[in-house]
Amino acid sequence: MNILVIGNGGREHALAWKLAASERVQHVYVAPGNGGTGLDKRLTNIAITDPQALADFAAEHKVGLTVVGPEAPLSQGVVDIFRARGLRIFGPTKAAAQLESSKAFAKDFMLRHGIPTAFYGTFSDPAQAHAYIDQIGAPIVVKADGLAAGKGVVVAMTLEEAHEAVRFMLEDNTLGVVHNAGGARVVIEEFLQGEEASFIVLCDGKNVLPLATSQDHKRIGDGDTGPNTGGMGAYSPAPVVTPNVHARAMHEVILPTIAGMAKDGIPFTGFLYAGLMISPEGQVKTLEFNTRMGDPETQPIMMRLKSDLVEVMLHATDGTLDQVELQWDRRFALGVVMAAAGYPMNPRKGDVITGLPAQAAGSEDAAVFHAGTLAKDGQIVTSGGRVLCVTALGDSAKAAQQRAYELLKPIRFDGAQWRTDIGHRAIKR
Repeated sequence: MNILVIGNGGREHALAWKLAASERVQHVYVAPGNGGTGLDKRLTNIAITDPQALADFAAEHKVGLTVVGPEAPLSQGVVDIFRARGLRIFGPTKAAAQLESSKAFAKDFMLRHGIPTAFYGTFSDPAQAHAYIDQIGAPIVVKADGLAAGKGVVVAMTLEEAHEAVRFMLEDNTLGVVHNAGGARVVIEEFLQGEEASFIVLCDGKNVLPLATSQDHKRIGDGDTGPNTGGMGAYSPAPVVTPNVHARAMHEVILPTIAGMAKDGIPFTGFLYAGLMISPEGQVKTLEFNTRMGDPETQPIMMRLKSDLVEVMLHATDGTLDQVELQWDRRFALGVVMAAAGYPMNPRKGDVITGLPAQAAGSEDAAVFHAGTLAKDGQIVTSGGRVLCVTALGDSAKAAQQRAYELLKPIRFDGAQWRTDIGHRAIKR
């Protein structure tokens, strides 16, 4: 079977790497892919991003399964286009992808269906947004309503930071984020105390299959300091997701979401990612939804998955996920992101990367997944903010951490930045 993976990040490299390991696979195409996917002989990069052109390619090359990685093609309706042509694809429709592409849609949905989340207000008028901040006080959270590549959230600890976020997102719209109806809009939420975790499941419209738990590090600096990013590292499993928390997440968040989407006439298929805030008492509230796998959570999750991902995806697209039981490596997986100079706001491109492993990604239990890279003049150079995710398995959180940082040591590019404490919460626990 030929398979197509849409996207060019570390998540897509990890998905393609795992799909290519299946005995059922003849070849995996990655559209458009990156420098790392281009190095793997089992994968072929194709320079196509337009959804209609991707459907043409899938039909012409007898692609038996397409897996969508990032949010942008989903919000453009790539799943609707493929399905209209009878092509098998895993992901949510454009309407269902609004759970991620519109923060306002997601918050209204959660309120309507009784899914626990922070109280909030939605604003397109800057004066009203500023007045709301003054009324509620700090700390407070300001979110751009639309796709912002993980950079559209400011956790403001002071009133001035909150007002600055409104000026940045709403008045200047520096991020260029436009919500579904057009124009800039912000969602302003209460600040929640606790520990964040990523809860990711597969959905076939009716059945739900949870993936291994994971946790990422959003802040750029050690000790969870500095601005939010798309994620500076991740690990699996997440010790904070105890059996009790797992049960609450399923029964209070995931299952009501799938039932609510079906009730609203928008059945959900694809990966559903609930960003959860877990209180010290084990209560769960939903920070956000993503309608795809997380990045960098995908990388450690794929390293731990022992089941054949192609078989799982075929069940997911056939509506038979209730027949699947996933097998996981008992070991701990941890990934450290190496980011470009100037990340998160102004990442530099074109720096040559040296010291990469001889093998394309690495071995079964240690791998370097590429994200913002491309091949140029026989070298691999940086082409985006998050450049690599160095990922390893270990018998404990500490062992996986040590192995990942050992693997990272020889890899170099000018201005490279990474955190030195990925996994610190898990190790502490």
